[in-house]
Amino acid sequence: MPPAVYLDYNATAPLRPEAATAIREALGACGNASSVHGFGREQRRRLELAREAVAALAGAPLAGVIFTGSGSEANNLALLGCGRPRLLVSAGEHESVLRALPEAERIPLDGDGRVRLEALERMLAADAAPALVSVMLANNETGVIQPIEAVVEIAGRHGALLHCDAVQAVGRIPFDMTALGLDLVSVSAHKLGGPQGVGALLLAEGLEVAPLIRGGGQERRRRAGTENVAGIAGFGAAAEAAQAGLADAGRSEALRDLLERLATEALPEALVIGAGAPRLPNTSCLALPGLAAETQVIGLDLAGVAVSAGSACSSGKVESSHVLRAMGLDESLAASAIRVSLGWASDESDIAAFIAAWSDLARRSAARLAG
Repeated sequence: MPPAVYLDYNATAPLRPEAATAIREALGACGNASSVHGFGREQRRRLELAREAVAALAGAPLAGVIFTGSGSEANNLALLGCGRPRLLVSAGEHESVLRALPEAERIPLDGDGRVRLEALERMLAADAAPALVSVMLANNETGVIQPIEAVVEIAGRHGALLHCDAVQAVGRIPFDMTALGLDLVSVSAHKLGGPQGVGALLLAEGLEVAPLIRGGGQERRRRAGTENVAGIAGFGAAAEAAQAGLADAGRSEALRDLLERLATEALPEALVIGAGAPRLPNTSCLALPGLAAETQVIGLDLAGVAVSAGSACSSGKVESSHVLRAMGLDESLAASAIRVSLGWASDESDIAAFIAAWSDLARRSAARLAG
């Protein structure tokens, strides 16, 4: 049986009904979107309607929307296809940014998890080579929102392009890449309640990237391969639903604040990571000193509540989060952090179930230690 309470929207959101309908309709139709006959034109229509919806949600030029297989692919296309010999990335970026070009220069974070603007200024001033700066809009683990307007200003003064991984932010807070002056933006369908396996890289007017996948004319020759029309149609439907839901963003923030208040009342030793900075309205990173994150995640799962750890598992090895380490948290505290992320279907009963299960887990753990 899957957990009854799902609080892991930053990993993936449940599929929205609107997206499921769009996917079913596209799957029920025949045709390649590159074909000129009627079947192909109908699939092309679905694809272009989705492009319009994604562009509208993110404030992107319509011609600049390149559909990809994921947000991670969009990040790689931005960093490796931009043609800039110098790359600077924030130390809290997603692994798909950090590993795209491991030798990239790292911009340090402050204790709240925001980039140190003076360090970025100094780093750009030290080398006149054409650069790309990559700073995410909101962190996937802590929800901390970066001072992106200031980053845009600094990058612009030094002639650097600016890429922004907005995967966690778009659809959760108002966002307009053109108004912000961003050059490249990565987004993903499944964080919005669309299907997994679809993302997009958004380009500013007049900007181009070298394709990573070659062999066809799809996506204006910027990403070869027959388009996943059903997935893209679901992306478009989720984008429209997310845009309509932005008016209700206060509900998510109220739920997050309720969760954090009840959590710290129930367990006064608990800490809310990043609470001193602007954050996404749906994300809480909670550290419970002395109780390992993986223990919390497993215990909550057994109690029917799904959350994520503030750590990454790879080949059976558990490591503390690089994001939390970059914020200056000590190893033991970082290893006790979990992420609780809300979404379009969350309500107060989910919060109550989490608090009850988490408190019980902490009490039982304390009793074992005392015994």
